[in-house]
Amino acid sequence: MKDNIMEYETVELDDEDGSIVIIDQTLLPGKTELIRLKTAQEIWDAIYFLKVRGAPAIGVTAAFGIYLLAKQIKTDDYDNFYKEFKKQKDYLNSSRPTAVNLSWALERMEGICLANKDKRVGQIKEALKTEAVAIKEEDIWVCKSIGEYGLSLVKPGDGILTHCNAGQLATSKYGTATAPIYLGQEKGYHFRVFADETRPLLQGARLTAYELLASGVDVTLICDNMSAMVMKNGWVNAVFVGCDRVAANGDTANKIGTSLVAVAAKRYNIPFYVCAPTSTIDLNTETGSHIRIEERPAEEVTQMWYKERMAPEGVKVYNPAFDVTDHDLITAIVTEYGIAKAPFETSFQEIFRKKKKEKSKK
Repeated sequence: MKDNIMEYETVELDDEDGSIVIIDQTLLPGKTELIRLKTAQEIWDAIYFLKVRGAPAIGVTAAFGIYLLAKQIKTDDYDNFYKEFKKQKDYLNSSRPTAVNLSWALERMEGICLANKDKRVGQIKEALKTEAVAIKEEDIWVCKSIGEYGLSLVKPGDGILTHCNAGQLATSKYGTATAPIYLGQEKGYHFRVFADETRPLLQGARLTAYELLASGVDVTLICDNMSAMVMKNGWVNAVFVGCDRVAANGDTANKIGTSLVAVAAKRYNIPFYVCAPTSTIDLNTETGSHIRIEERPAEEVTQMWYKERMAPEGVKVYNPAFDVTDHDLITAIVTEYGIAKAPFETSFQEIFRKKKKEKSKK
């Protein structure tokens, strides 16, 4: 076992063993346990039950997963291979509907199948592996680039508030919302970070506070309903959050409670920054009202973290996993290709033009 949680890979491919190795994040911070995923059911369960979570990490897991499942398909006929590939892809895609990186990674992998249909099935499988590895490597670059852009928006000694976990445990490295924090830590910025606990699954308490503390960052854990208080006290200079899907107009879907943080930040004139890889920007979704919001089991609210049930039997429970932050509450959206500001439709066009230009150079 390693001494520090930051020394572990969030998602790793063991091709020889035919498995994906992940940290079971449902057990953190009390226990660090690596688990291996081999079957479609194991991969689906790991994503749905949040053993692996965070949009980028889900995308990497999906890419590795569909590669391993494709590797198991026993046929040399392309049509039969693709039919089974599509079945497995659709199954994995059903695990978490809100995070666009899941479908983005799976569609990117399907594109490899279609682009290589004139090749032997064995060659297609190798191409799928190459693409899956590339998705992970790109994620590391994306997060570091987001961190560099984000760091330009703050100054040494600033107080930063974050919600949920958009840290290294949600990505391949650095995180999205935490990337400016980690890069600032390397440069001696000495940020003061406030981490919302993030009810009902406590990702902020169990994961963000854990990894920031392990990295030597000055972090203070607060309950979700304390964010306005620390802002009013003057302790917060900027808010950085991640996101799972960005609509074309700049509305963003992120972990439930994010929109409340945005409202409070607006009230106290604190900049609210969303850190979003371009892979999470869904130009086919016009506004946040068109984003499908995942609803999760009532037990996560009534009893999951308690020795005894903490709500009366029979009470109705509404448990959406995400909420939508309206674009007019967002100061800027930080991507790996630059910082987008209102009007976001125009900014996104410029971001994607830059992305296309940079990719054409490679």
